[in-house]
Amino acid sequence: MTATDVLDRGRARWRTVRPYLTAFLFGAGGDTRRATVFRRIRIGIIVLACLVTLQSVLLVLGAWRNDRQIERHLGVAEATVLDAGPRRSTIEFVTPDRITYRPELGVLYPSELENGMRIYVEYDVNNPDLVRVQHRNAALAIIPAGSIAVVGWLVAAAALGATALIERRTQRPVSV
Repeated sequence: MTATDVLDRGRARWRTVRPYLTAFLFGAGGDTRRATVFRRIRIGIIVLACLVTLQSVLLVLGAWRNDRQIERHLGVAEATVLDAGPRRSTIEFVTPDRITYRPELGVLYPSELENGMRIYVEYDVNNPDLVRVQHRNAALAIIPAGSIAVVGWLVAAAALGATALIERRTQRPVSV
């Protein structure tokens, strides 16, 4: 298959999809202003749901990236939990070089930690502010991020349903 064949196939697919896409985005000619407004509201709801999904994917990718960074320059140390919280826990640890660190942003994956607890942490030797609880990784971010995406789409579905209901109720009866 040559590049020309690929381009021809792409153009043919675009010619079949374009009328549907144009009708979805701009409406079938002769739409009322009300129909145009409701169509744009629906598009906005879908765009917002897609942005929430993108945010969730980026959250997991960011956690995975942090884990890779830590694993490339792995250091392990014993740490003390200074302030435990469900989303952020402050810790203090001493590296083998006898340097004490208190990471500014706390520790990654802080669930189930308590004040005064002694834990082992893995950190990036080149950036000791990047720290995670030992044996925890980005897999812990999948469920919360997936939940955010699912809730986003459920809210979008409810908003689309409400929009359809409102649109139906506001339609004026056609006089004969």
